Amino acid sequence: MKELLKKYENKAPEIVFNWKDSETEAEGWTVINSLRGGAAGGGTRMRSGLDMNEVLSLAKTMEVKFTVSGPEIGGAKSGINFDPTDPRKKGVLERWYKAVSPLLKSYYGTGGDLNVDEIHEVIPITENCGVWHPQEGVFNGHFQPTEADKINRIGQLRQGVIKVLENTTFSPDVSRKYTVADMITGYGVAEAVRHYYEIYGGKVKGKKAVVQGFGNVGSAAAYYLSEMGAKVVGIIDHAGGLINEDGFTFEEIKELYLNKKGNKLYSETLIPFEELNNRIWSLQTEIFAPCAASRLITKDQITQMINSGLEVISCGANVPFADKEIFFGSIMEYTDEQVSLIPDFISNCGMARVFAYFMERRVLMTDEAIFNDTSLTIKDAIQRIFEKNNSKKNISRTAFEIAFKQLV
Repeated sequence: MKELLKKYENKAPEIVFNWKDSETEAEGWTVINSLRGGAAGGGTRMRSGLDMNEVLSLAKTMEVKFTVSGPEIGGAKSGINFDPTDPRKKGVLERWYKAVSPLLKSYYGTGGDLNVDEIHEVIPITENCGVWHPQEGVFNGHFQPTEADKINRIGQLRQGVIKVLENTTFSPDVSRKYTVADMITGYGVAEAVRHYYEIYGGKVKGKKAVVQGFGNVGSAAAYYLSEMGAKVVGIIDHAGGLINEDGFTFEEIKELYLNKKGNKLYSETLIPFEELNNRIWSLQTEIFAPCAASRLITKDQITQMINSGLEVISCGANVPFADKEIFFGSIMEYTDEQVSLIPDFISNCGMARVFAYFMERRVLMTDEAIFNDTSLTIKDAIQRIFEKNNSKKNISRTAFEIAFKQLV
């Protein structure tokens, strides 16, 4: 696996598109690792301090993710080095998408990512640039459909991603009009835990869980884990968090979800970050869902969790460990050798899978069909790992080996 990994990491990307904004200090990159299958896909993110190497590592991560989620295309990513709270953000995005639109019409598909919203920013701005849909390039480059077929499938994509959830199994409150895009990634993180226990032995019900991050992914993961019967004992967000060693009830977790302030955890009893960070890693817990930013988790934190009974990690964040390597650094390797570590490209593949699902010919557009498809995709990936390695350790190593054999 290490040889395949090195070969894959060291391979230069096929296309690097670099852009400098004419009106602000913003700089952006689209990195296309490969045009496997004639196209490449990956979202657009924005943050201060972002550089080309971050975009490259995420493009390579997307290519690995597509081996699970489909379609069989290359990995790509777009990143803009700019403060997303700056009032000039909209203008920056408009000029960025105008510059990158020839790629989006030919062979590159994008979507939302960190600080860039799929529904309110990516779709309307790309439409104004003459792009039918942010995934149009994947249709043209990979599927090469007839015009009529392309119109039908893009229609599915447009409708499906912004579809308002009507089924109370999947929505915390149908009156709030949560969409597929709001919930699907966190749902996949929770489903990965459920399938892990079904395949490797055990049940989610009664297991204690800690969730890191309470944005779109973390809050939804906490909601669905609690709905399955897991006891969420700790939540850590960048402003602070909450602890209940007996586990919050499902109603309490649901209330926390509904009371979020934007994408942040809100509670009148919020424990300050410093105090919480000193306590949460040593809580007795079996399930850990890291769903915050990349490269945060230290070896010391994970060792405390292992010593407190940790059984399984389902990664909602891309590369959650504080390693410098793109994929499989020393902290991740150490963790993988100690506990069951479901890698990000399986557990957080929900949105990528939704895109792939809607690109297929005439699919069912019900909440149940959409969510069950993501669940089954994750289950199949974990089952393939189990068939190759039925040990509860080195799950990520095995997963990467399966993926790299398709890519290298």
